Amino acid sequence: MPYVFNKITVRPQLPKRINRIGEISYNLWWSWNTEFLQLFKIIDGDLWEQCDKNPIKFLRLVSQERLEQVANDSEFLKIYDKQVSNFENYMNEKNTWFNRNYPNHKSDIIAYFSAEYGLDQTFAIYAGGLGILSGDHLKSSSDLGIPLVGIGLLYKHGYFTQEIDGYGQQQTVYKDIDTQYLPLHEVKDTDGEDILVSLKMPEGDVKLKVYRVDVGRINLYLFDSDIDENAGQYRDITTKLYGGDNEYRMQQEIVLGMGGVKLLQMLDIQPAVYHMNEGHSSFLTLQLMADIMKNKEVSFAMARHMVYSKTVFTTHTPVPAGNDIFPVELIEKYFDGWWNMFGIPKERFLRLGMKPNDSLSNGFNMGILALKISGKKNGVSKLHGAVSRELFSDIWPDVPPQESPIEYVTNGVHTCTWAAPTIKRLFNTYLKPYWQDSISNPETWNNVYNIPDAELWTAHQECKKKLLNFIKQSTTNRLRRNNYPYEEIDALVGNLDPNVLTIGFARRFATYKRATLIFKDLERITKIFNEIDMPVQIVFAGKAHPYDREGAGLIKYIHELSLKPQFKGKIFLLENYNMSVSRHLISGVDVWLNNPRRPMEASGTSGQKAAINGAINFSVLDGWWAEGYNQKNGWTIGTDAEYASYEQQDIADSNSLYDTLENKIMPLYYKKNEQGFSPEWVQVMKESIVSNAGKYSTARMLQDYTNNLYMPLVELKDLYTLENVGKYNEWRYNLHEYFNDIKIEQTDENSNNITIDAGNKITVGCEVTLPPTIDVKSITPQVFYGKISDKGIVDDIQITDMDFVKEVEEGKYKYEAQIALKSGGDYGYTFRVVPHNDMILNPMTLNQIKWITE
Repeated sequence: MPYVFNKITVRPQLPKRINRIGEISYNLWWSWNTEFLQLFKIIDGDLWEQCDKNPIKFLRLVSQERLEQVANDSEFLKIYDKQVSNFENYMNEKNTWFNRNYPNHKSDIIAYFSAEYGLDQTFAIYAGGLGILSGDHLKSSSDLGIPLVGIGLLYKHGYFTQEIDGYGQQQTVYKDIDTQYLPLHEVKDTDGEDILVSLKMPEGDVKLKVYRVDVGRINLYLFDSDIDENAGQYRDITTKLYGGDNEYRMQQEIVLGMGGVKLLQMLDIQPAVYHMNEGHSSFLTLQLMADIMKNKEVSFAMARHMVYSKTVFTTHTPVPAGNDIFPVELIEKYFDGWWNMFGIPKERFLRLGMKPNDSLSNGFNMGILALKISGKKNGVSKLHGAVSRELFSDIWPDVPPQESPIEYVTNGVHTCTWAAPTIKRLFNTYLKPYWQDSISNPETWNNVYNIPDAELWTAHQECKKKLLNFIKQSTTNRLRRNNYPYEEIDALVGNLDPNVLTIGFARRFATYKRATLIFKDLERITKIFNEIDMPVQIVFAGKAHPYDREGAGLIKYIHELSLKPQFKGKIFLLENYNMSVSRHLISGVDVWLNNPRRPMEASGTSGQKAAINGAINFSVLDGWWAEGYNQKNGWTIGTDAEYASYEQQDIADSNSLYDTLENKIMPLYYKKNEQGFSPEWVQVMKESIVSNAGKYSTARMLQDYTNNLYMPLVELKDLYTLENVGKYNEWRYNLHEYFNDIKIEQTDENSNNITIDAGNKITVGCEVTLPPTIDVKSITPQVFYGKISDKGIVDDIQITDMDFVKEVEEGKYKYEAQIALKSGGDYGYTFRVVPHNDMILNPMTLNQIKWITE
């Protein structure tokens, strides 16, 4: 007869002497302070691996007996006490970068909204680069002491797990995340009840349970709709990352943006700035405007200006299709009646998410909504900022595209998260003490030159051997699962060699990233990979979006090539690219390959992670590498030339790739001494670390965000009173009505076709006549000049504000400016007037420029 058992869960109890392990495990501080994780390895190394290095899961399963043993082990306690002390010192530090630089702004909270967060591989609520960036953003905010709070969604299925079948086909598998093993804190009210955020949806209200995640000194709040209070169709909203159809995505984005605003109100957190990381959270602008109109009883125009003063938008896409675009019918369904609440026509509401001349059939663009409303907007590299200004220039049709009000903050990576332990140990030895507190300072990294070549090479080889073991294990498991014979598997992985030049390519398998460019000429790459004295091996990893057939086709093609006789044991494909796989790759390869179709790479932070570890970048001059390359720290592919077709560009770039690989990279790597390494290669490794590790860290990135985006908005706070906004509204209306009546006249008739020596300055002047309704303090006259190219176009534009000289007569004012002409050639210049008001951060947002016409 069958027996019936009742279930009892027994949780090990941490002895009092070591009970802080449990507390610290619930703070993701450990995800970048990996010395703390050594404690788990010491307690039970095998269990640590079985638990996939998850501290909370480990503490649920470890034996009580073993815990008692280590609690009485003096060597263990020495390490434990040091790590607890490190944690306490970190959490209690008052002398942070933010406190030193902005001592009077500790209560000015930054609310950061992102659809995904890559914090650790055990916490799978991220898909790729955007999520990793968000996670690193929180970590560096914690390190710098920035008063920031994060908002996101708790995806119980996460992003999909990628399996590659025996034919190279990507299989998407969704697995439940066991939340009991995540460092989640339920958010309660003062009565100990769950805080539930309520949102209206077409078929009823949605209730959202809230969890808090501690990331060092930063709180991240995550929404969960999978609770009993919700109807079936709404329980699924937060379960899958980037899953479902348009309506599912819209529901998620309403929860993220509008739910986030409501949650902060319930927690009595009043942010000075709301930062939208990509357009997924842009609906927060609508919620903020609605709240301001209701609470302050002001018009839509007034509310819009007030939201302008407290919002930042970061765009990550270099292509129009990269933004979420919803059909107008969905907006009408989910925002029915909002136009009445705002007191504006329905079409005007719908056009908040459109360019001026768009048809309603184009849909509601979340990126455009954010760009129109936000006071500050930025791209994520210098080149991407320029691309974004062109891409979105239609939003400000009267502004020259290169002056569209989109700035840039080049992305970075969280150094202590991505530096391999062996590399970090070298930094601890050879960099100045407490180097982690000065990551963004370039001088911090100069001591890398003092690391003995052999030590750096040995540390790199240690990482490389770990990578090759990982490749062997992963490839073997994948092929055995797909019933490949042992002989074939051994032929593929049996000859992995740490002394062979190893190239890594790992990123999302989007077609513009050109994962297979290196195979453009199969005959030539076959020859390169099979050089007797200079062999090459390459490893690929990455996921294609579940609906991207072309991207999945690239994975299949690489799988098929890896099985061909000439490539066996030279091409490897790793499945399920995630943070753990990334760590192996960025620290273990010799060369980091990146060959997107320029200029479609917004930033590309994986190469920054590789650089920290001494892997050398070999990349197209796109994204961050267009800034990072200095001719000594890596190699480039192709040029910045424009091509008539993608095919021409691919041929040119692949030939450049082959030439550089054959003539520079391979000979340099194999120029080995008697110790088994190339000293010249190690010098490039050092240069890569020194030139990139600080400059492309999130420490530098967060300082840029704070100095250039967050604090300029915070400083507007006192200006944006109801009275001032009302006056500004009147001023703006008046300016719009009469701006075109401004007249500009050149004062010197002999200033055309003159000749001067290079390096000199020339004084130019104009007179501006203003209509009686526009005050002289409301304008800034400017001289707009640049070099005239062979095509007759003025390039390399420079803009200089002009100095007031005198009032010529009533309403007429004289201005002058000096312009420097540094090199020979023909130059052109002209005059213009732009608006000026202390309440606008960038005059171009008003889309008004008056040019001289005579």
